[in-house]
Amino acid sequence: MPVMPEGMSAPHPSGLLLAFDFGEKRIGVATGNTLLGAAQPLTTLHGEKTDERFAAIAKLLAEWQPAALVVGLPCHEDGTPHQLTALCRRFANRLKGRYKLPVILVDERYTSAAASAALNARGIRGIKQKPLLDQVAAQQILQAYFDEPRTGILA
Repeated sequence: MPVMPEGMSAPHPSGLLLAFDFGEKRIGVATGNTLLGAAQPLTTLHGEKTDERFAAIAKLLAEWQPAALVVGLPCHEDGTPHQLTALCRRFANRLKGRYKLPVILVDERYTSAAASAALNARGIRGIKQKPLLDQVAAQQILQAYFDEPRTGILA
């Protein structure tokens, strides 16, 4: 998990949050409430066109009215950034700019593996996992934030 610079603390929004597991082909979405501190998978957005993605996100925001957004920030196992890290930061900045909501970045290392393990535990394996994997990964990202909100960083 990322560590906040000294003297800086992550925002602690209250209410409903939406989380995103960004990918170049799919974006997993999860929701959760800070009062309960539990995340649930919501949906997976498909499509590679930016306009389509943001139109779908705008619909979710209108429906759910979140207090803040959480975006998973991928990096190598040792914590160094890679190509998708920059794309996720750009996605987070676009969310912040378009929707004027706080956007919190959360380390997403191992969330896909944890999501796959969670689905396996429910008996959902192989090809049946694919449509659910991204939204369950988003659930893992949001749950990580609920479990340790001090580790989130502002986009």
